[in-house]
Amino acid sequence: MLSLHQKLSLQQKLSPQQIQYQKLLQLNTMALEQRIKTELELNPVLEETLDDEFEMTQEQSEDSPEDDYDSSNDDEFDIEDFMNDGDLDSDRMNKSPGEEDNRPIAPSRVSQTEKLLDQLHILDLPEEHIVLGEVIISSLSEDGYFREDLSKLVEDLKLFEHIDVTIEDAEKVLKMIQLLDPVGIAARDLQECLLVQIRNSSFDPYYSYLAEKVLTENYNDFVNKRFDAIQTKLDLTRETLKSTLQLIHKLNPKPGAGAIDSDEANQVTPDFMIEKVEDNYVITLNDRSVPSVTISTTYLEMLDSKKRKRKISKREKETHQFLREKFESAKWFIASIQQRRETLMKIMRSIFERQYEFFENGPKFLKPMIYKDVADEIMMDISTISRVVNGKYVQSPIGIHELKYFFSEGLSTDGGDEVSNKHIRILIKEICDSEPKGKPFSDDKIAKILVDKGIHIARRTVAKYREQLQIPVARLRKEL
Repeated sequence: MLSLHQKLSLQQKLSPQQIQYQKLLQLNTMALEQRIKTELELNPVLEETLDDEFEMTQEQSEDSPEDDYDSSNDDEFDIEDFMNDGDLDSDRMNKSPGEEDNRPIAPSRVSQTEKLLDQLHILDLPEEHIVLGEVIISSLSEDGYFREDLSKLVEDLKLFEHIDVTIEDAEKVLKMIQLLDPVGIAARDLQECLLVQIRNSSFDPYYSYLAEKVLTENYNDFVNKRFDAIQTKLDLTRETLKSTLQLIHKLNPKPGAGAIDSDEANQVTPDFMIEKVEDNYVITLNDRSVPSVTISTTYLEMLDSKKRKRKISKREKETHQFLREKFESAKWFIASIQQRRETLMKIMRSIFERQYEFFENGPKFLKPMIYKDVADEIMMDISTISRVVNGKYVQSPIGIHELKYFFSEGLSTDGGDEVSNKHIRILIKEICDSEPKGKPFSDDKIAKILVDKGIHIARRTVAKYREQLQIPVARLRKEL
């Protein structure tokens, strides 16, 4: 049985222009540059300009020319709307031809993989062993370790490349790669990595022999820093053991160290620049590489001439409609870019004002701050703040920091102030760096030291921050 119901609901819908603005807002400088270039290709009405004389003053046209063929033209844009519209005030978006982008050309980088392949190809090996070596090198992790199953790799070569290599020959190829520069690369675990380096080093033969004994016969004691057990088993004096361990500590536990085609080599392009000029700080948006866009006067005149015709063909009518849509799209795109710029500057200024002591005196003066603090100050939504700070960086006299770095929770002190948890992490690191090496502080002890400084913190919180700093537990920090 059919029935009729009435339902009242509240819904929030974003217009296409608002969605476009939100998407542009979360782009960093590099991504925005690419997005504008894409829009320039898609929208013929947009064009890149380098003329800083192009200034737009706000002039709203009250009368719109009528179209003989379209009665619903209340939202029609006249040519003056595009030529003289305040929304298109590009300010920094339009730069003079003399304002060059003097960006240094990045030096060519040779990846660690390429270096290893070059060394491999010099070796006098059969063709099938070279192919296997190339596969091994391409399988290395970022820290330079070979964590694949060698037998599985040999099977895959036989199945897909029809290359038959015995597991014994594969082991020989792997060991040859481990002797390439840097020595110890392609090791399967830390023990193998250190042993390869010890056996192919120019250290004192006696201490090299002892180091090899430690790494082969007493590896578990070494990893767990049971130095007394090692000293007893090898019947060494304290000084001899100390010299042996110092030799092992000179070895590189991560021969790849982020050089195996990692993102570490990628340069961070800051979105904001903060410079100190005399006693004042100047905040600028680092958008010199972003193309400046405007609306093509050629297409504007074309649209205007079509509007003035009394009689217009069907084809011309379709062209006119197409141009109108592209003009509206271009107008909103340029306005969204300018609005993005204003929003970014508002948020960056708010962050700077709240964290002035940080920029003036360093990381220890970072204050607790959450997204809501900035959102309330500049009267914007928290989601907008989140979009802006995510993936964007600021360069200042202190260094380059992601905007998210400035947001942190706080803990109360005896004086009633709040201290950022990032500041507490710095204190924990300083305590661990200055602790007695023979008897490192436990998490309980670190918590008591912080309480003595007036910072109330639980042991489990200390443990959490210590793990975030990648500082091992007290037992593993012990040294002779």
